[in-house]
Amino acid sequence: MKITKAVITAAGRNQRTLPLQTLIDRDGVQKSVLCIIVEEALRAGVEEICIVASPGDERAYADAVCEHVGRLVFVEQAEPLGYGHAVYCARAFVGDQSFLHLVGDHLYVSRGEQGCAQQLVQLAQAERCAVSAVQATRESLLPYYGAVGGRRVAGRQDLYTIDAVIEKPTPTEAEQRLMAPGLRAGHYLCFFGMHALTPAVMDILGRHVAAAAGRDRVNLSQALAEIATRERYLALERPWWRYDVGVKYGLLTAQLALALSGKDRTEVLAQLVELLAVRDMHRPAP
Repeated sequence: MKITKAVITAAGRNQRTLPLQTLIDRDGVQKSVLCIIVEEALRAGVEEICIVASPGDERAYADAVCEHVGRLVFVEQAEPLGYGHAVYCARAFVGDQSFLHLVGDHLYVSRGEQGCAQQLVQLAQAERCAVSAVQATRESLLPYYGAVGGRRVAGRQDLYTIDAVIEKPTPTEAEQRLMAPGLRAGHYLCFFGMHALTPAVMDILGRHVAAAAGRDRVNLSQALAEIATRERYLALERPWWRYDVGVKYGLLTAQLALALSGKDRTEVLAQLVELLAVRDMHRPAP
């Protein structure tokens, strides 16, 4: 199992401009969100990347990745038929190969020198199966994520065999079907926005797309739930961080995370301390 292709979904109609936003990366270089995500995939050993975009966005996205444009293939999602449908739009690009999948509105930060995607791909290739990155997430955030339940792999604290997948479960559903050992009370393993998938997912999505017949949205989590019943499917939990740039203050939080994990950490911390000190100086006396 060799992963040399990646699919980045960036076709969300309400999020089309997010990949074009500019941040300062960990090396202190100004880049677009999309460029940072593309480089995350390239660090994992990926050679070709398919970006699934809304009609008309190809030129702007190509300009946003600068020197990496030669590695990219663009595919349009002509209609907003769901996340799973967006992934399925890349079926011809993927062919019969396993692939890395990232979303176009999340940034990923690891604690070490290796990137999150790099570690995920290495594990998937070593285990020769699909692997999704997950993060222990408190119950109140379940309405925002797909979540999994499973059993720990013997001898590993960070790896689970996935038994069930539910998109945005209710707390009751999660308590009944998505338990995983070792988590704090009220916490569940939620998707991180990063997957190493086998080509079987495209076959499953194809059936779901055909059944939807353009009338219903196609969900990726439903296809992943079926993968869990057909083949070995693992969840990897590492002390990584994900930042959704589409939520309130998402870009600000992502920028701070990149800055505080990069070479300018000391300078940024000093500026933050100064900012807080100035704020406190001008705060009215009680």
